Amino acid sequence: MRSKRGSRPGTVATVAAAGTVAVGLLTAFVGTSAGAAASGRHPGWEQSVRAARVQQQAAAPAHRPSHAKPAKPKAPRKVSRSISHHTVAGGRSVSLTLDDGPHPEWTPKTLDLLRRYHVKATFCLIGPNAERHPKLVKRIVAEGHRLCDHSVDHDTGMDHKSVAYQKQQILGAKRMIDKASGGARVHYYRAPGGAFTPASRRIAAEHGMRPLGWIVDPGDWQLPGTEAIVRHAKEQVEDGAVLLFHDGGGDRSESYQALQQLLPWLKEQGYSFSFPKA
Repeated sequence: MRSKRGSRPGTVATVAAAGTVAVGLLTAFVGTSAGAAASGRHPGWEQSVRAARVQQQAAAPAHRPSHAKPAKPKAPRKVSRSISHHTVAGGRSVSLTLDDGPHPEWTPKTLDLLRRYHVKATFCLIGPNAERHPKLVKRIVAEGHRLCDHSVDHDTGMDHKSVAYQKQQILGAKRMIDKASGGARVHYYRAPGGAFTPASRRIAAEHGMRPLGWIVDPGDWQLPGTEAIVRHAKEQVEDGAVLLFHDGGGDRSESYQALQQLLPWLKEQGYSFSFPKA
């Protein structure tokens, strides 16, 4: 450092030495603070781009303006309140939906069958069943299928209950499904027994779930026998139809056996598989 003309050498040396000591103390303080903060990080944190920003900020006093607003929660997707009965693909396609699961026996078997025929389906889950079997919910999502809220208690008389009760049934189940799935999107809401109301459709839509109906009901829930289920499904199927089947709610051996026959038959008839309109 070059001294100004007229200053005394001894004074300059003293000032320089004091400056060196101050810089050293500041460096030691900052280095210790940054090291302590980094010690609990992932081993690769020091090499990250974010680390460089954080370390630069560590040397400056932390300051957050008092007017800063917290981040807003993500708004639900806007969906239609009208009941979806048809596939998004249209044309010669169908959509398979499966109600009342997940079931510890029939859901895994159904998933294996769908994988064999390269079919994607929509699983309409009862909230407590999802809560009891989160691994199955995660498997449904991992294998490319969609989720549907099918209420907490499967109350087919929901349309005669209060709006507050309907809301509890719909959103209570959604919370259970969200937790079981790890936060995967729940695309639809299907009222038990089709007991929709204007209020239930509004509540579902406001939370990003399209009300989901069906066109083909082969009556598998009545346990009429495998042959009857297959026959009824073939009689009712049409282009773009949503099919109603069950993988939960009791013994679903007839439903499973019917799907073993129906899935290859639908493909032979030229049908592809699509999701319902969301």
